[in-house]
Amino acid sequence: MGAGQLARMMGEAARAAGVTLTVLASSLDDSALATSEASIIGEPTDMAALEQLAEAVDVVTFDHELVDLEQIAALEAGGVVVRPNAHALKCAVDKGYQRKTFDGAGIAVPRFIVVASASDPLLNGFLDSVGTPVVKSARGGYDGRGVRFPASRAETLEVINEMTSFGSVVVEERLNLRAELALVAVRGVHGEYASYPLVTTVQSRGMCIEVRFPAEVDESTAHEATRLGRKIANLIDAVGVVAIEFFFTDRGLIVNEIALRPHNSGHWTIEGARTSQFTNHLLAVSGQKLQSTEPVAPAVVMVNVVGADEPSSLEAAQGIAGVHVHDYGKSWRPDRKLGHVTVVGDDPHAVHVTAWEGARAYGTRTRES
Repeated sequence: MGAGQLARMMGEAARAAGVTLTVLASSLDDSALATSEASIIGEPTDMAALEQLAEAVDVVTFDHELVDLEQIAALEAGGVVVRPNAHALKCAVDKGYQRKTFDGAGIAVPRFIVVASASDPLLNGFLDSVGTPVVKSARGGYDGRGVRFPASRAETLEVINEMTSFGSVVVEERLNLRAELALVAVRGVHGEYASYPLVTTVQSRGMCIEVRFPAEVDESTAHEATRLGRKIANLIDAVGVVAIEFFFTDRGLIVNEIALRPHNSGHWTIEGARTSQFTNHLLAVSGQKLQSTEPVAPAVVMVNVVGADEPSSLEAAQGIAGVHVHDYGKSWRPDRKLGHVTVVGDDPHAVHVTAWEGARAYGTRTRES
């Protein structure tokens, strides 16, 4: 379900995983049509299109969370194999449910409250305890969308009133961050578990612009991330990739969000690991044995290419030695993710410099961190 760049890269990995990929695309212009074996045109919330997809495949999986959970559950009730299933997927689709589930399991999350209006009786006491919070749409937000940072108590209430007209919101404490980190793990049909190394992520305007392996943290923090990855994957009975975004604070690791699909923070694994996240996701959801997540070099940097004010030059980036360029086949538009570049090597500093050289040649609007 879905035919964006994640499905495009799944299509590129399909042969290595021994599967045939059919995509449900909203448009003939969708990125993944170039790499899939077959396609169905329809919206991800059109039950007739979902049933058509289900009839064409053995297993349904996802490249986004913008789905109707009741429709997914109905497919499962009708005997369709869906991985991850609707129960697991709810943790990725609904941030309020995710927060409550993890908090109840003793997994550290920001202090939070889920409200349906600014008149919620618990809201004022919560704001007294945390100060000026972050406000997030419970459903539908990504890449910084659906997240607001009000500057005052009055603005907080205005933002909540505005955002709750579209659904419930998560109101949570602002944290002082030492770093942002991510872990991509994979869980198989029978509970097999493997994880890629922890990475550092760099954000700009709510969007990830860079991923660095290895993560710039101590070994105990990396071990704790792996432990939490396994705990979360087992808790929700996930199948396929489980990507976890962490806030690293003075209180340790705090879970920000999860995704149950290949994730931007794992794109480095295409060249940087023995098996990419895309191949392992397809192996997992098709019931096959997971493959090695071991990195192939001491350092890897991935930089997202985001459309600048003027069209970019794919050829210029491809001409730089050592730069692996991934073009998503999208038309240029300012602030649109057009692709990414990855550099693999022995020296973290040199890898970082070369990756940004490639991204700038491609024409990204983002700046080196």
